[in-house]
Amino acid sequence: MKRAGEVVRSAQGLAIVRCAGEDHPDVGAEVVDERLTDVGRVVDVFGPVSRPYLAVTPDDAAPASLLGAKLYVR
Repeated sequence: MKRAGEVVRSAQGLAIVRCAGEDHPDVGAEVVDERLTDVGRVVDVFGPVSRPYLAVTPDDAAPASLLGAKLYVR
């Protein structure tokens, strides 16, 4: 498993994740939380190259309930 980053906000039904560094998952990658529970999929990568953001479409949870959560790529 590889760390995707931390959820920093929610916007328009998406969870916005700040990556830890330049390395980021591809669009369509499956995202899980610390307990390996499915959270959703990456639908966009945007922002600065040095530390991009990910837009994640949550499967079940409301995006606001994920604030502060550390997410990982399976």
